[in-house]
Amino acid sequence: METDTIFALASAPGRAGIAVVRISGTRTLTALKALGCTVPSARMATRAKFKHPKTGEILDNGLLLAFAAPHSFTGENVAELHLHGGRAVIDSVLDALSGIEGVRPAEPGEFSRRAFENDKMDLTEAEAIADLVDAETRGQQRQALRQMGGALKEMYDHWRHRLVQALAHLEAVIDFPDEDLPQDVSDKLWGQVADLSASIAAHLNDSHRGERIRSGISIAIIGPPNAGKSSLINMLSQREAAIVSPTPGTTRDVIEVHLDLDGYAVTVADTAGLRDVDDAIEGEGIRRARERAEMADLKLALFDGATYPALDAATLALVDQQTIAIINKSDLLSEAPKGAARFLAISLKTGFGVEQLLKELHEAVRALADSGAAMPLTRVRHRTALEECLAALQRAAVASESELAAEDLRLAARALGRLTGRVDVEEILDAVFRDFCIGK
Repeated sequence: METDTIFALASAPGRAGIAVVRISGTRTLTALKALGCTVPSARMATRAKFKHPKTGEILDNGLLLAFAAPHSFTGENVAELHLHGGRAVIDSVLDALSGIEGVRPAEPGEFSRRAFENDKMDLTEAEAIADLVDAETRGQQRQALRQMGGALKEMYDHWRHRLVQALAHLEAVIDFPDEDLPQDVSDKLWGQVADLSASIAAHLNDSHRGERIRSGISIAIIGPPNAGKSSLINMLSQREAAIVSPTPGTTRDVIEVHLDLDGYAVTVADTAGLRDVDDAIEGEGIRRARERAEMADLKLALFDGATYPALDAATLALVDQQTIAIINKSDLLSEAPKGAARFLAISLKTGFGVEQLLKELHEAVRALADSGAAMPLTRVRHRTALEECLAALQRAAVASESELAAEDLRLAARALGRLTGRVDVEEILDAVFRDFCIGK
């Protein structure tokens, strides 16, 4: 059955030196001829004058590339029109294409969906394309490129292959109990299941590193009023992001800044000073500050050096292993910080200790984001499917009947298949592709 031929602007909208319009489908060559173009040899850039199909008016003079099925991004006949990037040029070409029979504008993600449906990529690779388009930092770019190169696909396909083998061995034991099967078949298959369970559990136990890289690491600045939290976020962002005032309670809501630290996306939140108040608005800000601290990947706990050795109890209660404890206003310290707890003494006013703080902050961010050699999980969808798979494997290992164990192994294989799109994917395709930009 012939599907619609689709087109879309594949480059960013707005004024630019060059704009790219992509066409894909069985009527791609018909569309090119309607635009007055001679169809070029595959993968050869050719100068072309693009004309309106009805009036013959020249719309632009640019470059034309054609890709013959199945050797294209979508697996269909594909053409790219490289135009001058003025809005009038783009609009006139898109309008001309929309008037050609059997050719229509693409939906968001439709090019990538067709590539998936034509076995040009799996779901993890398709998701990586969206991540690469959205990447704002080098860390996000590196992770998306690894996933787009098949790092997750290869691992998940390997696991599914091992699981299918184990299931085949178990079903052989069930279906042919009287046959002369090797004595160690059962032991081997359950050994495979145990090894696979351990591999998946280790993959899940990644402290959400891949998701942190993709969505950004969350850092909360906490502390009592007037400790210098707003000055700290201004220093980190190199701009006046927050109002600095000696009046307690100036910051009443969470103020966020987005940074790129060593190639990793970071969101730093300045929060309201922790104290007991009667003011309802400031009280809500303090509640939000505690909530943000609990959700943060990393906390910067700021104490007031003017009050040392007395330390704010509410802030101390939030200090844990994912906290950098800082005493600001070191120029006002009556004595050097001491004791079992480690405090970093700085002065945001004079700059003392700031370089050391930045060094420790960068190291903490790298530690949170470093995924090592293995490709980490990048999406909640992946984590959910793997948790379902692991639960099914664990049930199978203790099942009282072989038939029940086989059913759990089938459920585990189905969960793995959903990751790459091998089985049961119709209900998730829309969710995967709907957030793509048009033209991808």
